[in-house]
Amino acid sequence: MFQVIFNPVSASEMSALPKDLQLDLLAEFQILPEDLNSLDEANFSKFQRDGRTLHRFRCKDYRIYFERHTDGIVIHRVLHKNTIRDFLFRSKLPMTDTDEGDHAETTDQFWKMIHEAPASIEEKA
Repeated sequence: MFQVIFNPVSASEMSALPKDLQLDLLAEFQILPEDLNSLDEANFSKFQRDGRTLHRFRCKDYRIYFERHTDGIVIHRVLHKNTIRDFLFRSKLPMTDTDEGDHAETTDQFWKMIHEAPASIEEKA
């Protein structure tokens, strides 16, 4: 039996959307197991992430990220196309459910950029 499985993150993202938009997205996201071998390139794309093949479905202003599973497909994310969260997901950058600023402060690269900024400004002067 072919199933569409939402993980907890994608279920939360989907439930945050208005009900009519949820229904529109699900109505357009019509996919069968045999469709995974020949996806329409106008609405679908695929990429590799951590040794797995993920697919992206473009629908309205949203992107649905999913992968093949033995029972069907698992939906990992439902993101608006023009958001930083969509960009970060596609770019393999870390995302948190907290404010991105909190996460940035804990990374060594963030502080390295902060310390290098005055030096680069002085070089331009």
